Amino acid sequence: MIVIGICGASGSGKSTLAEELCQAIGKGCTVINHDCYYRDHPSLTFEERSQLNYDEPEIFDHDLFLEDMKLLLDGKPITRKRYDYAQHRRNDSDELIYPSDVLIIEGIHVFYDERLCELMFLKLYMSVEPDICLLRRITRDINERGRSIENISVQYLTTVKPMYDKHIRNYIELADVIVAHGGRNARIVAILAGYVRDELRLRGVAEEETNA
Repeated sequence: MIVIGICGASGSGKSTLAEELCQAIGKGCTVINHDCYYRDHPSLTFEERSQLNYDEPEIFDHDLFLEDMKLLLDGKPITRKRYDYAQHRRNDSDELIYPSDVLIIEGIHVFYDERLCELMFLKLYMSVEPDICLLRRITRDINERGRSIENISVQYLTTVKPMYDKHIRNYIELADVIVAHGGRNARIVAILAGYVRDELRLRGVAEEETNA
């Protein structure tokens, strides 16, 4: 299995690039979002959960995420993790995710855990201007998560921007490839997909699937 990590600021186009790249690679590619692995806090009230810093690294269950990635690498399925942004609670399912030839994992802190980085064949960092990221975040949070401008503004100033300055901007030093212009960069998608397919052929994956 080839593991590709995509990291960058909120609103930088990580999810878009992951989906575009997955489609370009074709059959045998899976995308998993790191956001599905937020830690659950069932003992807290909704108000208390709303006040948590969802942009700091330790809000994620890195151990569980690493465990799932290793299971896939070992050829074993995992259950799909989900997160309910409206209730700030995990909402996992019994749906199984099976190992694939290529696994794309994306998230703001997907480069945080050195153990996870060691599993990655390719690390991509989305380099997009912060003001563009903010505009994209506003559009997403209003349309997909039902949040107000005031709520988005407070969260951006208190957690998003400080965590970007402290952590996320520095992940660029760990990247193999820096991707500009967001996730719909057709040229970079084509180049990366071709590179991954070449690696699959070198590993004999493409030939095995063709012969099957």
